[in-house]
Amino acid sequence: MGMLHHRLRELRKKRKLNQTEAGALLGVKLRQYQRYERNEQPLSMEGWILLADFYNVSLDYLVGRSDDPKRYGAFGVSGLCQEGETGAP
Repeated sequence: MGMLHHRLRELRKKRKLNQTEAGALLGVKLRQYQRYERNEQPLSMEGWILLADFYNVSLDYLVGRSDDPKRYGAFGVSGLCQEGETGAP
């Protein structure tokens, strides 16, 4: 998860936001957002999702598991379901 702080900074700068603005848009105080960027504050699953949604990137991209920021739906990636399956229980 070491890529988080690099990716957060990169994504924030790409949107031309400072840390105060990014924090305000996410509903957190400046210090809290700084902790996320510095990898000093653990995130809940909801926090990871909120950041990925905010920056419109995949969770894999955010944490450095992929260099592709594109978000794919669970059923939009080939190979997840066999032909004719819906993926629903």
